[in-house]
Amino acid sequence: MSLQLSNPGRVLVTGGGSGLGAAVVRAVTDAGGTAVVLDRNISTVSAAKAIEVDVADRAAVEAAVRGAAESLGGLDAVVTAAGIDRCGRLEDVAAEEWEKVIGVNLLGTVSVVRAALPYLLESHGRAVTVASSLGIKAVSDATAYCASKFGVVGFSRALAAETRGRMGVTTMIPSGMKTNFFDDRTEQYKPQDDSRLNDPMRVAEAILFALHQPRGCEIREMVICHEEEDSWP
Repeated sequence: MSLQLSNPGRVLVTGGGSGLGAAVVRAVTDAGGTAVVLDRNISTVSAAKAIEVDVADRAAVEAAVRGAAESLGGLDAVVTAAGIDRCGRLEDVAAEEWEKVIGVNLLGTVSVVRAALPYLLESHGRAVTVASSLGIKAVSDATAYCASKFGVVGFSRALAAETRGRMGVTTMIPSGMKTNFFDDRTEQYKPQDDSRLNDPMRVAEAILFALHQPRGCEIREMVICHEEEDSWP
């Protein structure tokens, strides 16, 4: 059964065209809120206003966030669900591909939150950053992804300390979801048992739960996974 939450307000969602981001858009809309999507591919977005943008492009992100906030009259929350991966050993992953993961996952998160900061401070809103179990546990053949998600965790913790009492910061740490995230991987890097992947709607509902907390109460970090998921702890 879905959580019955009050209106989450005006929510900017990166990566909202698919996967977790699309689930967050649906959850926000179902709860009576208004979502705006930032994504490189917005062809599948029909239930929300969408802006085509690469989150790794800081200038484009700044313009997109400003445009979204102005169209909504401000922002109450940002959810940074956009993310990519390039699996393989360090010596086997091309430098430009490795750095692209950092550009999207870490720098893209920072750029979106930085651009949204004035609006979130004005509304005493919340930033929900999406990390990963590989942001707290390192594994082989994932140096780029681990570096980016460890970075998201560190950035989010520092931001929470920096903005304490003025806005909320929650780090969501999902451990494996049943999305298209794995589709472009070679067979050796695909999950071998989809039954152990969590439904992204469960993660989206957890994000809505964090957004629903009253002023003065913060969920700083949350790990959410299928009960048989083995990538955490």
